[in-house]
Amino acid sequence: MRAPQEQPELDRALGRRLGGLAGVAALGGLAWAARDVPLALGGRLAGARARRAARSPQFRDGRFHNPTGARSTIAEPGRNLLWELLFGKQKRRPSAAVPLVRPADAPADTDAGRELNIVWYGHASALVEIEGRRVLLDPVWSERCSPSALVGPRRLHQPPVRLDELPPLDAIVISHDHYDHLDLPTVRGLLATQSAPFLVPLGVGAHLDRWGVPEERIVELDWSETHHVAGLEITATAAQHFSGRGLRRDGTLWSSWVIAGAQRRVFYTGDSGYFAGYAAIGAQHGPFDVTLVQIGAYDRAWPSIHMYPEEAVTAHLDLRGGLFIPVHWATFNLALHDWGEPVDRLWAEAKARDVRIAVPRPGERVVVDDPPPVDGWWQAVA
Repeated sequence: MRAPQEQPELDRALGRRLGGLAGVAALGGLAWAARDVPLALGGRLAGARARRAARSPQFRDGRFHNPTGARSTIAEPGRNLLWELLFGKQKRRPSAAVPLVRPADAPADTDAGRELNIVWYGHASALVEIEGRRVLLDPVWSERCSPSALVGPRRLHQPPVRLDELPPLDAIVISHDHYDHLDLPTVRGLLATQSAPFLVPLGVGAHLDRWGVPEERIVELDWSETHHVAGLEITATAAQHFSGRGLRRDGTLWSSWVIAGAQRRVFYTGDSGYFAGYAAIGAQHGPFDVTLVQIGAYDRAWPSIHMYPEEAVTAHLDLRGGLFIPVHWATFNLALHDWGEPVDRLWAEAKARDVRIAVPRPGERVVVDDPPPVDGWWQAVA
C-alpha cells in the first residue's frame, strides 16, 4: 500500500503523461489534416510547359502580366485591412440559410440546336447546357476554398447537388488557379466520375499534372486560342487579374472564356477588373446570348482585379450580352462588403441601364430564352 504523500506525485505524473499523449494526438491530428497542403499548392512550370509559357505575349521576366499592368492591390495609408476583417461593421454573412434548389429538368420540348441553360451552383461554379453539350465552369465543391481543411474561407451554403450527381460533361473549364476556382478535392472527384477534358489557361496544367490528371485530359490555352470539343468552340480570352497558390504569384495565366456552339454563344469573365478588352472581345466574339459576370469580392484596395457591380454591367454591355447572370457572390466571404450588397447594386444598375438579369438561387436552372423574373430572394436572408 502506497503512503498517502506519494499519491499526489503519482497523480501529477499521470497528468503529465496524459497531457503529453493529448499533445501528441493533437499534433498528429493537425499533421493528418495538413497532409494534402503541399499537394494542394500545385505544380510549377517546367520543361515543355515552361517553354510554351515563355513564348506567350503575356509572359515576360518569369511571370504572366496583364496587358495594362494592373496592380492586384493598392496601398491606402491609414487603412488596416486586417482590423476591418476582424472588427468591421459589414454584415458579411447571411442572417438565415441560403435557399438551395435541386435543378429542375430541362424543358423537354427544347430544340437541341437552340438549347441554352445555365445552372449556377454557387460562387463561380456553373453548368452551361448548350446545344446538347455540357460545360462545367470553375467547380469548387469543398467546404473551404483553401489548401487546408482547417483554415480558410468556409462555405456559407452547401452545394445544391453532390459532385457525383452532375450529368456527363463534355468539358471542364478553369479560369485561373486561385483556390475559389481550382480545388484539389473537386478535381479528384471529377477524375473519378467524369471523362471530360480540363480546359485551362497556360501553366495551370502543371497543377493538374501534379494531381494525377492524365496528359490527354489537359488542354492549355493562351489568350485567343481555341479548342474544339463535342462540336463546341471554346476560346480563352483576356482578363485582368492575377494568379498564385503559394507565395509565388503570376506563374500561371488567367482567362475569361467564350463558349460557342453553332447557334448559341456564352461568355464567362472568370475573375477580372473592368478593362477595355471587353469591348474588343464583344466585337470579335459577340454578341452573346448570356454572360456570366463576376460581381462580388470587390474593394477599393483592389479595384483593378475585381469589378464593382456597376462595372460588371458596363462589361456586359461592352460584350454585347443578352441576359446577364451574376456569379462570384453568395458562397464564400472573400471581401469587406455586406453579403447581399453585390446583387443589390447589380439590380439597381441593371434597371437604370435597361439590362436583363436573372438572379438564380444556387442550383436553379435558368432557361436563357425564358429566364425567371428577379424576385429579390436574397433580401429575405441577408
